[in-house]
Amino acid sequence: MDILLVEDEISLAMIVKDALEEEGYEVAVARDGLDGIEHYFKEHPALIIADVMMPEVDGFEMVRRIRRMDKEVPVLFLSARSSVDDIVQGFELGANDYLRKPFSLRELIVRVKALIVKSKAEPIAVAYHEIGLYTFYPSTQTLEAGGESVELSFKESELLRLLCESGNFPVNTKDILLELWGNDSFYNTRSLHVFITKLRHKLEKDPRIKLLNVRGIGYKLIC
Repeated sequence: MDILLVEDEISLAMIVKDALEEEGYEVAVARDGLDGIEHYFKEHPALIIADVMMPEVDGFEMVRRIRRMDKEVPVLFLSARSSVDDIVQGFELGANDYLRKPFSLRELIVRVKALIVKSKAEPIAVAYHEIGLYTFYPSTQTLEAGGESVELSFKESELLRLLCESGNFPVNTKDILLELWGNDSFYNTRSLHVFITKLRHKLEKDPRIKLLNVRGIGYKLIC
């Protein structure tokens, strides 16, 4: 199965399904989050497209449950809930992209293609990174220090991974936004600032660690 579409508006689901099938994708449709979880285990899709506001189990809770077992499958939220808080929450739960309703089918198809191509081209991940007193495990999204373990959200983990992999060089803000959010819009830039602040708090046990804002360029992790 290429795509699992989780959408309770049947007419919209059929329109999106038809458009994606015209592009050659095989699409399964689930009517709510609970149905979506069942389809996920049955179909093992290459991509999940999910609404947020649904009966039984909403899209956020569905993805939260799926991410406990699968950190890799790409997720695209498709929702009328488009406040900054909603978008940030979506990415914190492990979304790879977030498209606001109403939307263009052409834009949706472009984003779908990008997510599927990227997921197939992902390199083998480094097992862990040493950051001062911390050991960071990208595969489990955890930070360990002094026998204690802190779980990171999906976006926090991916952001920290990019910073670790850059070595002594700053990571360009636009590159981070395109890599993790799919575009460098104003709302996504604000969301990035929120995640940087969260990472600073989670690394504060070691005062040698600095997550610097390199003005006009981006961010740099030093220890």
